[in-house]
Amino acid sequence: MLNIKRISLAEAKILIAGATQKSVEMNIPMCIAVTDESGHLVAFDRMDGGKVSSSPIAIDKAFTGAVARKPTHVYNELCQPGKSTFGIHVTNNGHFSIIGGGFPVTVDGQIIGGVGISSGTAAEDQVVAEAALVYFYEKTGYKA
Repeated sequence: MLNIKRISLAEAKILIAGATQKSVEMNIPMCIAVTDESGHLVAFDRMDGGKVSSSPIAIDKAFTGAVARKPTHVYNELCQPGKSTFGIHVTNNGHFSIIGGGFPVTVDGQIIGGVGISSGTAAEDQVVAEAALVYFYEKTGYKA
């Protein structure tokens, strides 16, 4: 039998609050997605002014962070022609994202979900996702 830790809706809302706070600070309205450890959507928010086209991108970033167990920007670096992971971006029915802004969410070394941000540049999305994680750990007291 497996014992799986899974992010709750209340915890997902904490990540969204942290991402929203940073997005407001940066004056960039974002799309914010949180998935469980299996990559299934738990919560989503598109801030007023967030790009409609960024909604599925944020969800795909959260999916990738959770199921691939690494930040999406890492796969961007690895998914280059001639490298062993080239082509991974077209797997999982096209939901695997290599654009910065997606991270796994871990508690005590176990992945409980993923967070994905989209509407800015990849670098801006990554900053907001990192801020969401910092906020999450501060508010919950959990350790990564």
